[in-house]
Amino acid sequence: MTKRYFGTFCLALSLMLVPAQTVFAQNLAEGEAAPDRGVTINVYNWGEYIANGTDDSLDINAEFTRRTGIRVNYTTFDSNEALYSKLAGGGADYDVIIPSDYMVSKFINENMLAELDFSNIPNFQYIDEQFRDPEYDPGSRYSVPYTWGLVGLFYNTDYIDEEITSWTSLWDDRYAGKILMFDNPRDSFAIAQFVLGQSVNTTDENDWAEAAALLKQQKPLVQAYVMDRIFDKMESSEAWIAPYYAGDAAILVENSDNIRFVVPEEGTNFFVDAMCIPITSSHKAEAEEYINFLCDPEIAGANMNYVGYSTPESAAKAYMDEEMVASPIYYPDEEILARTQVFVNLPESTSKLVDRLWAEVKMGGPGESAVLVAIILGFLGVYIAIIISKRRKRQRELA
Repeated sequence: MTKRYFGTFCLALSLMLVPAQTVFAQNLAEGEAAPDRGVTINVYNWGEYIANGTDDSLDINAEFTRRTGIRVNYTTFDSNEALYSKLAGGGADYDVIIPSDYMVSKFINENMLAELDFSNIPNFQYIDEQFRDPEYDPGSRYSVPYTWGLVGLFYNTDYIDEEITSWTSLWDDRYAGKILMFDNPRDSFAIAQFVLGQSVNTTDENDWAEAAALLKQQKPLVQAYVMDRIFDKMESSEAWIAPYYAGDAAILVENSDNIRFVVPEEGTNFFVDAMCIPITSSHKAEAEEYINFLCDPEIAGANMNYVGYSTPESAAKAYMDEEMVASPIYYPDEEILARTQVFVNLPESTSKLVDRLWAEVKMGGPGESAVLVAIILGFLGVYIAIIISKRRKRQRELA
């Protein structure tokens, strides 16, 4: 989500890619390094969401520094909401951030992004037409697509012998205690909304209440609400079925003979993660140079070979592993894409409603929450009464 967990490539894939990637990285690294320009840009991205030199991949940030003389201070976040809190809280000095589509829209609405100077980003020409002028950023004024993908279900065939085709499998009591769910409201609510046939961008309070009720019904069956840990739990068979992002799921499928991935028949979320510059950036031109670098087809291809997500640049596919480009997990057919919905930023009133309902889902609903509060207050009252009693007894003894 990190939303974006890579882990390590499976041995077979590594053996297949290492020679080509090693030569490619060496070729890119040829030439004299640019002099230090005395500038460091701060990049804030999802964890494990850029090639870093491991598994014989190209070290993207190091190569950018070698070519431009601009240093990169690279840090990571694990959710869009965490990213938003960091920026909205002030004091964060980032030059490039990579939020998801609906969060891009939220940042735009709150005047938190700088408008891009595309004369500094000529490689935008390689972004496929279908990813330009998106609903979350009309006119592509504030963002450049980085990756895209779908959300689906992966499951362990050692324990689930039937073919999974529906989101309703996450409500199947045969898998009680072995079900994982996203630990963020948009993704979790979306699953319930697809089951109910709703729009994931509805503003109808009754729709959200109905989706929340469905998630509350599911809660007793859920082992945990997690993000990155989904992978460890699925790989160890601690959990049997979980939703996650296709790019990451593909790696897990490649690493495990017993893991299958499916896009449920009810439909799913189509997401885009995009590169943006906060309005508070101290190095906007250098940040645009970095974005332009990541859009270079050779760099984008090397990057996606490691990251394992789908590229919005067809030109980059020429530099990517052929099996990855041909995989229906990374690049699903039109029939599947036709059943997808894209998140957009919700009105503030709806967002507050979603936050409240999500808290109720995690706590087990307002009724259970009230009982818990009552129990805590009861214990507190007993404790205070005991303290008062002891003090009075001591006062009598002293008298």
